[in-house]
Amino acid sequence: MSAASVTLRRLDLARAASDPQVAAEVRALFRRGAVPDPRVREGARVILAAVKEGGDAAVSEANRRHGGGRADGSLLVSRAEMEAARDALPPRIRAGLEQMIENIRRFAETELPVTRTTTIVPGVEIERRWVPLARVGVYAPGGSAAYPSSLLMGVVPAKVAGVGSIVVASPADAEGGLNQTLLGAAGLVGVDEFIVAGGAQAVGALAYGLPEAGIAPVDRIVGPGNAWVTAAKLEVFGECGIDLPAGPSEVMVVADGSADAVHVAADLLSQAEHGPDSPALLVTWDAAFAATVEVELARQLETAARRAILERSLAAGALVVLAPDRDAALDFVNGYAPEHLSVVVEDVEEAVARLVNAGSLFVGPNAPESAGDYASGANHVLPTGGLARSSGALSTESYGKFVQVQRITRDGLATIRDAVEAISEAEGLIAHKRAVEIRFEGAE
Repeated sequence: MSAASVTLRRLDLARAASDPQVAAEVRALFRRGAVPDPRVREGARVILAAVKEGGDAAVSEANRRHGGGRADGSLLVSRAEMEAARDALPPRIRAGLEQMIENIRRFAETELPVTRTTTIVPGVEIERRWVPLARVGVYAPGGSAAYPSSLLMGVVPAKVAGVGSIVVASPADAEGGLNQTLLGAAGLVGVDEFIVAGGAQAVGALAYGLPEAGIAPVDRIVGPGNAWVTAAKLEVFGECGIDLPAGPSEVMVVADGSADAVHVAADLLSQAEHGPDSPALLVTWDAAFAATVEVELARQLETAARRAILERSLAAGALVVLAPDRDAALDFVNGYAPEHLSVVVEDVEEAVARLVNAGSLFVGPNAPESAGDYASGANHVLPTGGLARSSGALSTESYGKFVQVQRITRDGLATIRDAVEAISEAEGLIAHKRAVEIRFEGAE
């Protein structure tokens, strides 16, 4: 792809009713999934089995074989090292991180669940008690693509929720060094323990612990990662909790002729920067506008700092979805259920009210997706692969659970006695029925 002539692949929704190939492509986009290749799943399963059996030594060996370990082979970062990195942060970066922390905290506090008690009938009360988790693991991408922002997105809501202990896992780079901004961010938010590992072995270290290093297993693992991290999270689910299996990042812009093509092109390029496996889609019912965006993409690529990566990504993952009208466009957006969704159309709030399947919406011409990645306060750990149909963003609720507490008096039990006895008998569970009956014998 040359920057002088950018032509994105097109999908014409008007042909879906008559062209089986177009209809099949639409179905494939809707059901693309976030679950990695089965070969990655199997590879992650092998690494996890080794970590579960071999503990610290197995994690160190996986780091040597697959990368992500420190040059000296150590698996832990001390609190002192995190605090030293914090104190060494350049003032502008520290100020940015601190603003990000404050904004995430403010929004996370609005998500904090509350305990409620409901009287079903007199004598039957059910309490739904919010309880923060004791121990949470946060995976933060590191190595050559270290994201301090993801560390903060995982740790700050955990602090707000009242999690007892927070463990971060993140890999070192190819030379065995750790990103100092990421370490400084960990120092700013007071991470309790920091494991240096990447991929499946990092997930295994969180799920099974590091016995020799005195690191206990966590109750839930959160945070984004590559296909190996996602596969490993799916494998350990059941032995510990996970937030969701998030695949490669994705963005969709739904726009009409009222949008600024310069802004739309910049938003698509910001997504393409993640790499060729990160789709960037423009959905519009204005073919002329789509052509204008392609011209603008070519212009911006000419001076782009990471032009080669951007061109490869656009060639591999960019798509223009041309809808016959506004309704068809919005229906397609809901069917695709993107991770990030920018909405730049006339009567924008009417469109937003109809768009129910997206991880995070960015509304209007001055809401770039990158604002949410860093400093708006919304969480950027989001469902991908169409999981936005059923899942939402990482939030404070992800760091706790509700415990049901049932308080039943004898009079309350009498009120529901007939229902319990009748249904338990119908199900053939006579001991269940008897457990109620026996409480009323003698008094009758």
